[in-house]
Amino acid sequence: MTQHPVLVSSCLAGIPCRYNGKAKTDPAIAEAVARGEAIAACAEELGELPTPRPPAEIVGGDGNDVLEGHAAVIDINGEDISGQFVAGAQKVADIVQRRGITEAILQDRSPSCGCGTIYDGSHTGKLVAGDGVLAALLKRRGVNVSGSPAK
Repeated sequence: MTQHPVLVSSCLAGIPCRYNGKAKTDPAIAEAVARGEAIAACAEELGELPTPRPPAEIVGGDGNDVLEGHAAVIDINGEDISGQFVAGAQKVADIVQRRGITEAILQDRSPSCGCGTIYDGSHTGKLVAGDGVLAALLKRRGVNVSGSPAK
C-alpha cells in the first residue's frame, strides 16, 4: 500500500457521475477505493454540474488553454461551462493537496480528466492530443497523471 492514496475519477470507481448518468467502472479501481488506497472525485460534479448533463468538449485548445482563458468548455447545446469545469478542478486539486496525493488515474478522453487525448470540440467523436481541465491542473501541480488502464 502506498503512503498516500491515489486520486481516481469517480466514474472509474463505479459512481454513476458521467455526463450520461452512468459509471465506467474499472473493478481494480473500485476495489482500491474500497480498501482505502484510492480516493474518488468527480470534478464536474464538484463544479456543480448536474448528472446527467449535456455532453461537453473543449473548443479552441485543451485544459491548459481553458485554465489560461484561451479556450472554453462548451456543451452540445452551445453553453459555455468553463467556469464550472475550472471550479471543480480546483476543488479536486485542493483535495489532492490536503491529502498529499502525488498520483492520479483519470477517465480517458474526458474534458475534465482526459490525459494526453481529448475530443476535439466538434462533438463528432474526433480525438486530438491534449489534456482535460483537471488533468492539466493536476500536472501543473506536480501530480503524476495517467489515463485509465481499462478501455
